[in-house]
Amino acid sequence: MNKLYHGHASMTGGPKGEKLAFAFGAQFVEVRVHALTGEIRAPRALGAFAAGRIMNPRTARSQLMGGIIWGLSSALHEATEIDERTARYVNTNLADYLIPVNADIQSVEVLFVPETDNWINPLGVKGLGELGNVGVNAAVANAIFHATGKRVRDLPIRLETLLA
Repeated sequence: MNKLYHGHASMTGGPKGEKLAFAFGAQFVEVRVHALTGEIRAPRALGAFAAGRIMNPRTARSQLMGGIIWGLSSALHEATEIDERTARYVNTNLADYLIPVNADIQSVEVLFVPETDNWINPLGVKGLGELGNVGVNAAVANAIFHATGKRVRDLPIRLETLLA
């Protein structure tokens, strides 16, 4: 399993000195790369998040799980393909645009790290927003590096990239 920690620190600042607070997250992704074909699979993904008081754990978990899946999709599938000759998009619909399906997403787990932060507001609530996908691309790229020894810096990472 490859580990990537990504987060921000709480701080004060801004033009009027208002309070700013950030949620913290760490994404972990297991990647399998077939030695002969270069096929890439991500059988497990886990995100651990400290995002203040969670008001609705069910919707928060779904939000973060969706973010992790979005990150896996961005890392391994999604690309805007442009025809160099006509300068037009080739994949303008979901039939031609690669996105993950259920078979691509096997195990996604979300953990909440208890956090009390009454400094930001009386309830200690922070926004989740896109926290679930922030570190997934880098976690996948690092896991592929550990599996293959090849550092890939362009997304999406596809088998033609690994075989080149």
